[in-house]
Amino acid sequence: MGVTKKPDLNDPVLRAKLAKGMGHNYYGEPAWPNDLLYIFPVVILGTIACNVGLAVLEPSMIGEPADPFATPLEILPEWYFFPVFQILRTVPNKLLGVLLMVSVPTGLLTVPFLENVNKFQNPFRRP
Repeated sequence: MGVTKKPDLNDPVLRAKLAKGMGHNYYGEPAWPNDLLYIFPVVILGTIACNVGLAVLEPSMIGEPADPFATPLEILPEWYFFPVFQILRTVPNKLLGVLLMVSVPTGLLTVPFLENVNKFQNPFRRP
């Protein structure tokens, strides 16, 4: 681990550089547009090259053709409907299932309002 020397703010050369706005960039060139107009195309072309390379080297495999007349054994919803689907499937009464689905977000929304009596736990009520 090396020891870094702290800058001497009384140095007139350093003060002149800082007055010109040359604190981080030693040459005094602004990042926009000089540097970023060169970096953006390199990043964009590199991303395109990576995507094309992956498409050429690892093409997607073609599966079996779709048959619109053959239904699967179990039809499943999209992944974001799995909790709702499971609740409606396990609860025998549809009204109870709908009430359970409404009670979960309602319960989560009421959690911030359930406070302990201790006033030091809430940062807005501290003395």
